[in-house]
Amino acid sequence: MWDGADERRPLTRKGRRQAVGLIEQLAEFDIGRILSSHYVRCLGTVVALAGERRLSIEVHPALAEGASVLEASALVAEVAGTTTVLCTHGDVVWNLVVGLAHHPGTGDEAGDDLLMAKGSTWVMKAESGRLTATRYLPPQAASA
Repeated sequence: MWDGADERRPLTRKGRRQAVGLIEQLAEFDIGRILSSHYVRCLGTVVALAGERRLSIEVHPALAEGASVLEASALVAEVAGTTTVLCTHGDVVWNLVVGLAHHPGTGDEAGDDLLMAKGSTWVMKAESGRLTATRYLPPQAASA
């Protein structure tokens, strides 16, 4: 059980295995950038992927736990046009996905029963600086 500052909490063993699983899970995407919250567990989630893709990890405050939906939405609009991995926290993902679901014509309807498993991935598509679709990817199986 972690008893230090939440920002410094590392990934669990299972989380580290899931993080390595991102390499395979995101293999189909031509990733141009990787942005992350400054929390240690977020950085740990994308370090293997960044190494595999030979990309640096850019830390961004709009991805930190508790960041506003306006900050996160502005960041998503900013990176539109580049396939970008954003590593953030459940509250930020929830706000982005629910916000998207309330825009008619996205093709994906979300509600209070959204899946938000730890280690899961959301693929979001943006056009003209606006989110237009989402796809949920469950966490990679973290075999022992």
